[in-house]
Amino acid sequence: MTTNNVQTKTSKAYKGVAMEGIIARWYAKNVRQGRDFDVLARRVAEIVPAGGRVLEVAPGPGFLAIEIAKTGKYQVSGVDISRTFVEIERANAQEAGVEIDFRQGDAAQLPFEDASFDSVICTAAFKNFTRPARALSEMYRVLRPHGHALVIDLRHGAPRDEINREVERMGLNRLNTFLTKWTFSQMLLRTAYTEEQIRQFLAEAGIPKSRIVSGGIGFEIWLDK
Repeated sequence: MTTNNVQTKTSKAYKGVAMEGIIARWYAKNVRQGRDFDVLARRVAEIVPAGGRVLEVAPGPGFLAIEIAKTGKYQVSGVDISRTFVEIERANAQEAGVEIDFRQGDAAQLPFEDASFDSVICTAAFKNFTRPARALSEMYRVLRPHGHALVIDLRHGAPRDEINREVERMGLNRLNTFLTKWTFSQMLLRTAYTEEQIRQFLAEAGIPKSRIVSGGIGFEIWLDK
């Protein structure tokens, strides 16, 4: 089965305001600090054989995809709903000297053939999807046999003190620390999903092999093909 990249007028792909223009550029400027992209890239390398294909869903500024591509072991692609982010991703990849197939698209309608990737990863974006079960189904669809998908995000009900510690660890200036804490409390925590909701999404998606690992401020969803 092949899907196309058409967003219907009756469904919005993301919750809240669009990550476009100045908002996307502010996010891109601040998100690099405090995020262990190199650590995540090594986790991918532990489960994906050299020469494999890796897809990042909603890569934002593209820092994780770039770290994965820097290993020189994989063909890397990325799909983001934001046109501004795709522009930023491509510029960042060019600056880093790596080739990545970044394209604009909806997580609930990935523009790839079935069984195209050995690994799919999505971090800090799942809570923003308006069709989370469909997004999980799409990630599973594009996995090759024996492939794995990993979704990492904030969990609903994460303790506020742990959130504050996470933000403080980012090393932001005073203004951006305040803005980031406000974003967590007023936006991100409100849209994050509970573990029960995630289990419902997995059941709706009809994914036969999956597991949820919760801890700290977030959770991991693993899909095994």
